[in-house]
Amino acid sequence: MQTSTFCGRERLQLGAFPTPLQRLDNLSREFGREVWVKRDDMSGVALGGNKVRKLEFLLHDALKNGYDCVITTGGAQSNHAMITAACCNRLGLGAYLVLMGRGVTERRGNLLLNDLLGAQVSFVDSDDFEVVYAAIDALAERLRAAGKKPYIIPLGASVPLGALGYVSCVAEIAAQAQEAGLGVDHIVGCCGSCGTYAGLLVGALRYLPAARVSGIIVGAVSGAEQIAADMARDTAALAGIPFGAEQAAQIRLFDYQGAGYAIPSPAGNRAIGKMAALEGLFLDPVYTGKTFAGLLDLHEQGYFAPGESIVFLHSGGAATLFAIDF
Repeated sequence: MQTSTFCGRERLQLGAFPTPLQRLDNLSREFGREVWVKRDDMSGVALGGNKVRKLEFLLHDALKNGYDCVITTGGAQSNHAMITAACCNRLGLGAYLVLMGRGVTERRGNLLLNDLLGAQVSFVDSDDFEVVYAAIDALAERLRAAGKKPYIIPLGASVPLGALGYVSCVAEIAAQAQEAGLGVDHIVGCCGSCGTYAGLLVGALRYLPAARVSGIIVGAVSGAEQIAADMARDTAALAGIPFGAEQAAQIRLFDYQGAGYAIPSPAGNRAIGKMAALEGLFLDPVYTGKTFAGLLDLHEQGYFAPGESIVFLHSGGAATLFAIDF
């Protein structure tokens, strides 16, 4: 497996990067401004998605330090968990997925894909992360007793080392935008466990300092702004980018979760239909549908000044279209 470095940190080359930056012609016409999409749904592993960039750093760390299996967590239909299992298969690492047993737990969507990948899946009937991480710790102890060395990746791979993947994403956007003659005024992406958002924010500080980064909250994250600020500060430290109170003040988060995480929202469902009808792109009901709904609503409210351009991060999630009724 080939490796490279970014900000002095080694990473595997798991994904098909750079992913495309494409103009959304019909939306641009409707909005009266430039609207582009960063296609991280085309990241090159399994069905694509934003976790590949994070896992390039984290799984390099696992291999470098002699770990032979990985434990991670997420919701029952977690894209992150499925993509982790796919990456582990490529690297010869065992994949253990401790999933929250709420929502769609039938063998469809990402759970079907986990089965095809041969991942070891267990469920915890709780959405209390203390309970979930206690189950992870217990599994890790059993694996160690069996002679294995498990590497634990938290929810969404949202740790500073993983968030470096989205610093690198903004570096890609900046280079692609320059080539296309596009001035980027806004980047809009989802905010679940805050790692992707933190990486985008730090990346913009370095590579697109005139751009604002707006995160659309898609789940019940208590204290999201503080979590994002802490994650961004620690990610910036890894990248060698200054981050203090002035930079933290640039955090912009908007709550469009609706009834809650992984529960489709009417606005998100309409947004999925609109993107498909206008641009032939598929969003999902958990992350990108709600994120695009937030972008549409912010546009209608006048959040984006006349003439300002927008880059929408398509972070993947296609498998949940085939699991969650919406």
